[in-house]
Amino acid sequence: MAKDDPIITPTTDLFIASLWSAPKNEPILRSLVSGVMTDIGQPPVAKAMVLNPLNIQEYALDKRIILDVRVEDEAGTFYNVEVQKQADTDFLERMLFGWAETYGSQLLWGKGYDELCPVRSIIITEFPIFRLLKRLHAVFELRSRENPDVLFSDHCQMHVLRLGDLLRNLSGLDQFGLDLQRWMQLWAFGAKLKESEMSTMLQDCPPVLAAYEEFQRFSSDPVMRERVRARERYLNDERLKIGGARREGEAIGEARKARETAQNMKQEGLDSAFIAKMTGLSVPEVERLG
Repeated sequence: MAKDDPIITPTTDLFIASLWSAPKNEPILRSLVSGVMTDIGQPPVAKAMVLNPLNIQEYALDKRIILDVRVEDEAGTFYNVEVQKQADTDFLERMLFGWAETYGSQLLWGKGYDELCPVRSIIITEFPIFRLLKRLHAVFELRSRENPDVLFSDHCQMHVLRLGDLLRNLSGLDQFGLDLQRWMQLWAFGAKLKESEMSTMLQDCPPVLAAYEEFQRFSSDPVMRERVRARERYLNDERLKIGGARREGEAIGEARKARETAQNMKQEGLDSAFIAKMTGLSVPEVERLG
């Protein structure tokens, strides 16, 4: 592997989006959604379709990838599917906004409130989260604090598949039903184990095995590898820009605070040299303050 060759895993967002966007892979997508729902005792879905399929040839590398999935069941449910690889401060708010955006957008199609369909979010996290929870499939709903059996509405459901926590405790695999267990194994080990080992592990769940075979083809395709490399470069540059802007903002805030402190001390009649020593400002800077 070359020094700058990208590390492609089954959770690489370009692979995930291209896998589920292909119409021929509908059984694979349906397997995931059904696995999530049956894991909490709800029925499997009959049909799954991506409403905003990714065309990897035309995809702009500076875009965030969230798949809007329409699932065929008696409720006409929508699903948002996303992989979150790194923790950031606004992660939970962005996930909630994604749910709200999908839910609210239904009104733009001319529906009345009584015609709104449920929206489920499925988020795969590669970092530890919700440490106080034991289950690696965390489900959040709108329920009464007084009596959790009372559901405000079944239209909001957030599923967090805690892959990062699973990697710290592999015994957690026993929590899942078969389909979801195989999906978690694919995401956790697909880029680490030998092809023969993965094929044996996934052979009792054909849709997940088919997903692994698609991953093998994707990760060995030089064109796809170059696209992943270009996206990683972009995302890394963005992280550096954000980090630099945050540090600059912190420095500006500290300098403003120092000036405010110095100004207050000056109003108290304290000596400029003493103020400079206490605030880190220079004596001329202190003397210029009003």
